[in-house]
Amino acid sequence: MPGADAPDRTAERAADRALAQAVLANAPGAFERLVKQYQGLCFHIIQRMVRQPDDTRELCQDTFLRVHRYLHQYRGESSLQAWIGQVAYSVAKRHLERKRIPVQEAADPEEHQALLDNVGDGFDLERANVDEESSRLLHAAIETLPPMQRTLLTLYHLDELPIGEIAAMTGLAEGTIKSHLFRSRQRLRQVLEAKMGVVA
Repeated sequence: MPGADAPDRTAERAADRALAQAVLANAPGAFERLVKQYQGLCFHIIQRMVRQPDDTRELCQDTFLRVHRYLHQYRGESSLQAWIGQVAYSVAKRHLERKRIPVQEAADPEEHQALLDNVGDGFDLERANVDEESSRLLHAAIETLPPMQRTLLTLYHLDELPIGEIAAMTGLAEGTIKSHLFRSRQRLRQVLEAKMGVVA
């Protein structure tokens, strides 16, 4: 399978560049197509970061204004999805910083290294999400996480984006992302075990 990914990725990059060029050339309907294709991702990232419906809508609009303004800087080195995700993430992050809302918890460097050494914690998030009640509790537990952890967990487990792509969106090192994911899963496991006896 890994061999099959490379042609797929090349085709995706070519399609991304073609869409970007069409938007830059003001081709009819091109920007609308781009917005339709990526508005779900944009909404997901911003909503997970800020959690305020009015702010989310406004920040999504701001994101696509910025995408339109700076699309000439897109070189096709990453996917268009990762590039737009990066714009959405930075817009949401700046919004939280302006409101003085912490984006993440302070990390202890020794704990950080310990987490990196034990990324495979054995907690199966998908298994904890098997029925409606479990799913409701899981999503409620995710909402208790700090904005960055909430967003990373959603992108990795629910949107199923690879860590490399999340790193491109957020500007975080892959090891930092793994550390956040590990800590998030640990917290979710504690919350779910307390509420319904979920065993990892």
